[in-house]
Amino acid sequence: MQDRVSVDDMRKRLRDAGDELFYPKVQEAADALPGKLYDKNKLKDKIEKEWVKDKVDEALVKKMNIPPKDAEMLKDSIKQDKESVLQKQKEEELQRKAEELEKAKLISKDHEGHPGSRGGEPSDPFVKTKRDKVKEMMLHAWNGYVKYGWGANEHRSISLRPHSGSVFGAASLGASIVDSLDTLYIMELDEEYKKARDWVAQHLNFDVSSDLSVFETNIRFVGGLLSAYALTGDQMFKKKAKVIGDKLLPAFNTPTGLPYAIVNLKSGSSRNYGWASGGSSILSEIGTLHLEFDYLSTVTNDPVYREKVMKIRDFLQQMDKPNGLYPNYINPRSGRWGQQHVSLGALGDSFYEYLIKEWLMSNKKDTTARQMYDEAMKAVYEKMVQTSKSGLVYIAEYKSGRLEHKMDHLACFTAGMIGIGAEGSDNKEKYLKLGEDIAHTCHESYVRSATGLGPESFRFEGMTEAKAVRQNEKYYILRPEVVEGWFYMWRLTKKQKYRDWAWEMVQALEKNCRVVGGYTGIKDVYQTHPLQDDVQQSFFLAETLKYLYLIFSEDDLLPFDKWVFNTEAHPLPVSGVNPAASAE
Repeated sequence: MQDRVSVDDMRKRLRDAGDELFYPKVQEAADALPGKLYDKNKLKDKIEKEWVKDKVDEALVKKMNIPPKDAEMLKDSIKQDKESVLQKQKEEELQRKAEELEKAKLISKDHEGHPGSRGGEPSDPFVKTKRDKVKEMMLHAWNGYVKYGWGANEHRSISLRPHSGSVFGAASLGASIVDSLDTLYIMELDEEYKKARDWVAQHLNFDVSSDLSVFETNIRFVGGLLSAYALTGDQMFKKKAKVIGDKLLPAFNTPTGLPYAIVNLKSGSSRNYGWASGGSSILSEIGTLHLEFDYLSTVTNDPVYREKVMKIRDFLQQMDKPNGLYPNYINPRSGRWGQQHVSLGALGDSFYEYLIKEWLMSNKKDTTARQMYDEAMKAVYEKMVQTSKSGLVYIAEYKSGRLEHKMDHLACFTAGMIGIGAEGSDNKEKYLKLGEDIAHTCHESYVRSATGLGPESFRFEGMTEAKAVRQNEKYYILRPEVVEGWFYMWRLTKKQKYRDWAWEMVQALEKNCRVVGGYTGIKDVYQTHPLQDDVQQSFFLAETLKYLYLIFSEDDLLPFDKWVFNTEAHPLPVSGVNPAASAE
């Protein structure tokens, strides 16, 4: 005889059974097929709808005393009314979206573009051919991205798919689109520019829960949008830049005003990288906000952005500098320096760049920026500039009182920085010569490889000069800093070798980096047939190709007296002489 089941046991079993009393049990999620889960959900929805229908029938017939036939007619009428309302709502939503899209396509301008934003065609047909080749390279890179990565931040140019491992992660923020805007416009690729512009107007959206680098977001997105605004006068770019600038502001909520490295776009919560010297912020990152935030305040008439970066500058100016040098790490809570590592490559680079460029962008009125630049570079010249046994000049890294005789590809930008800083210095010829010497050393890092492209870092150790020693320093990821230096030196000296070197670089890129879907980095510049990394970096379109195009253009295209390039090569207007520098 079977045991009788008590009422309490039955209730417990019914309660524990839950959904499975009515819906078939499927395998655990790890083993279940998506289709089975989908079928279960469909069945569940169907059962719930039938249950609601039965309850409505019961209410109409029993509680409201309506005959079944009339109740059925009433239900049909209610259903029709509901469907009519839903259809109307759907049509209104579609109409609203269509109107938004059309509105986004309308261009409201504050101005019609400004001095030297286009043109610069060389009179020499031989030079024009080279410039046209660079323009074709931009089209190839752009079309590859459009076809295989549209809307993503970057794309894989060999496997022909979006690249989710960029500095912006998997969030589809269109970094390559924003980074390309001014390059497309300057090159007069009007159809491609319009496509990029319309995507920004209709789809660029930072209302996502993603952790982003404050530095990278500023130089690529805020800088890219503000540059597009300065070049075209299109108000949409200015408005988008302000939205993104506002998203970055929570990162500045620290006791010192020095921002954290990372901010969550949705919550505003901010933090620093775990690897950065005991919770420190990074010098190059906190020092590479001034140009964009200053100009954003000007064009929006909102002082908050300028106030944030002025507080950073004031704090750094008052700090004691060990041996006159600025270490790469500083704690935003305590205001104290981290480990004593000084570099004009990674972690330090653009802090120095923005000091001299703040002075230039202010039409040389920001004397504090000039003074800070001169004092910082004086210590660099005295303690870090070195000459190799064969006479190559380079900038070493300073670590706790000792020099590491290594120079990053990133540090090759200093050729241009020192060059433009020569004007207004205490010895123009001396510093112009130093800029040329560094440009030459960086060229040597290219010609001493098998590919004609330079490594990520190169060293001066023993018999080794201007070559990478370690395997993890031998890659080239389409970086611009070397040709950036040559571009500035061409403008400042007009020596033909800089254009010759740039053309050699074009040929090396075509041979080693061009693939069906655009361009790719390579893993070892010393290999005749190097492995490729399958990534087209957004800065290749923003910087590398732009500098190559400009070096083969006349100087009236983005002239130095009216435009200053941010560290992502986005041109911003000089105050007082370029009308785009004024609030409209």
